[in-house]
Amino acid sequence: MLEDEAEDADEAEREVDEQYESSGTHGDHGEQANGHDGHGEGGMHEGHEQMFRRRFFVSTLLSIPVLLYSETLQEWLGFSVPAFPGSEWINPVFAIIVFAYGGVPFLRMAVPELEDRTPGMMTLISMAITVAFVYSLASVVFPTASTFFWELVTLIDIMLLGHWIEMRSVRRASSALDELAKLLPDTAERITEDGGTEEVPVNELGEGDLVLVRPGASVPADGVVEEGDSDVNESMITGESKPVSKEPGDEVIGGTINGDGSLRVRIAATGDETTLAGIMRLVEEAQESESRTQQLADRAAGWLFYIALAVAIVTGIAWTIAVSFNATVIERVVTVLVIACPHALGLAIPLVVAINTSLAAQNGMLIRDRIAMEQARELDTIIFDKTGTLTKGEQGIVDVETVEDIDEDEALSLAAAVEGDSEHMIAQAVREAANERNLDAPAATGFEALKGRGVRATVDGATIHVGGPNLLSHLDTDVPSALTAFAERAGEDAQTVVYLLRDGTPVAAFALADVVREESYQVVDALHELGIEVAMLTGDSEDVANAVADDLGIDTVFAEVLPEDKDKKVTELQEQGKLVAMVGDGVNDAPALTRADIGIAIGSGTDVAVQSADIILVQNNPLDVVRLVKLSKASYRKMKENLAWAAGYNVFALPLAAGVLAPIGILLSPAVGALLMSLSTVIVAINAQFLRRVDLSLPSLPGVTAQQTAQPAD
Repeated sequence: MLEDEAEDADEAEREVDEQYESSGTHGDHGEQANGHDGHGEGGMHEGHEQMFRRRFFVSTLLSIPVLLYSETLQEWLGFSVPAFPGSEWINPVFAIIVFAYGGVPFLRMAVPELEDRTPGMMTLISMAITVAFVYSLASVVFPTASTFFWELVTLIDIMLLGHWIEMRSVRRASSALDELAKLLPDTAERITEDGGTEEVPVNELGEGDLVLVRPGASVPADGVVEEGDSDVNESMITGESKPVSKEPGDEVIGGTINGDGSLRVRIAATGDETTLAGIMRLVEEAQESESRTQQLADRAAGWLFYIALAVAIVTGIAWTIAVSFNATVIERVVTVLVIACPHALGLAIPLVVAINTSLAAQNGMLIRDRIAMEQARELDTIIFDKTGTLTKGEQGIVDVETVEDIDEDEALSLAAAVEGDSEHMIAQAVREAANERNLDAPAATGFEALKGRGVRATVDGATIHVGGPNLLSHLDTDVPSALTAFAERAGEDAQTVVYLLRDGTPVAAFALADVVREESYQVVDALHELGIEVAMLTGDSEDVANAVADDLGIDTVFAEVLPEDKDKKVTELQEQGKLVAMVGDGVNDAPALTRADIGIAIGSGTDVAVQSADIILVQNNPLDVVRLVKLSKASYRKMKENLAWAAGYNVFALPLAAGVLAPIGILLSPAVGALLMSLSTVIVAINAQFLRRVDLSLPSLPGVTAQQTAQPAD
């Protein structure tokens, strides 16, 4: 029966390995996002996890007789078990079974390392358990002072447990995002030509289809709201805890949850083109990339292999000289090789990386390259694109000046009435300003667009014009001195000015500009607190760029930069010896994102910008750059702590196992070595979990108000 179980386990392991080899295409997650079956990262890790889990429990169960009949443990713990004819074979027989069932997989995984002549983690583990196994069998045939049977089965059990923990942690990081695919409904309500609805599978939806999303239902695919108002829960995609208000013209993401309102959504993307499928691909790329610290751990395992061999040789020579060649010499050499097993070293980095990836995703950061995530802790300069990154990329009214007997609210109401039917960005800014003040615009009639000059309409019997300097020239009217002075001040700040005229007389002026994000003030201050310089890159004039930089407190300004020259500015800073990150959202930012040591794309940016970046900020919030740096620092700190624990065990244990303190009566037995190794592994696993407690919140910074200062767009 045990043989059948072993054969089944081997077959399962072969299937998992085949799945592992055949995986790696980015289309798998896209299929999952469409409701199809796929073998992605999560499935592969789950297969390995189950294999190690099963072998751990079976091996541990088979190890119990070995532990009970170990003379060393009986002596330590003060107990005894009944002896019977043949009981002396319990330890070797059960140890052989445990080695064959639980240990052989490590030998198989060591083969590629040996074939590539790059000994590493699996080689070390295999060497430790093989030496213990062979020595113990030899001790049965040629009786010596001790055997390593209980140490052997304990080592194998710990190895299996550690790999199970590692696979589970990595799989959870993958499956946490794979679960997003399950948020997509199986069916959608497609609106027919006659205005009715029909239920269709989600994978039959096509671009341009109109679907009905009822209250509480999931959005079936990416699209644009055509009718209805509602709040949509996007936390599962962007990490934004508050529901996001949606109205006609707003984009919605497939897999998000509709609130209390009913929405009609025009499908804009399906299948692999959806945001959800894109997230899955980005996460898969991150999981396939390797941390530099992980590379260091792998190299350390290789070094430890040679160090262990060297220490074993020196130990054999030294003990032979001291006591002549005998069983004690062999026992010391074997003890050194067994204790060199590096499982804590193997867990030190993967556990932290898995938790790091999961935390980043939960906080709206998608990591495409783990090396970039690790480097973020060393950044000393971060360059921000201006429009769409530090600013909203949209016009807004930032100041109002009035004359005669009209106040700001009345001026905005009149302007909003005239601009009510216009789609011009100035009209949108006027209406938005009126809405923010909860102003009701009076009825307007006789609307007329004056090409290149502005608009005109009749409101309450008065002729109202809204337009810029060309309108004033066209009407040949005098501008009151107060409005002239206002326009001059706005011009100094590179703001755009439009005028409101009533019956041909200018009565108000509005200053418009690209609105700086409120978060931009906080991100600059927070980065300065972290000792990081902030630079800004823009195609705007020097005056416009300096106005924004002075307002935000930015250290370095690159203005009037052509799109094709943006990457050269990154190079300039790098040549000064700085580690540079670039944050941008546009097509013309792609070369700079690629050139930078770390490219960070705003999630709403173009596909080109996103694909050129190492890290994507899903929430379009520049403050996430600060969270990124904080998480990078915390993760690296945990990696160093884990490496210290893992390496510290070997630094302490190997000399003792070799017998450095033997002259004063201190020798590290294999049993104690196994205990220390277990403790080191547990400490590393627990310490990695503490990363989940890292505080990624931002400090309350002074000088940040609700008022939004603005400057012109690129």
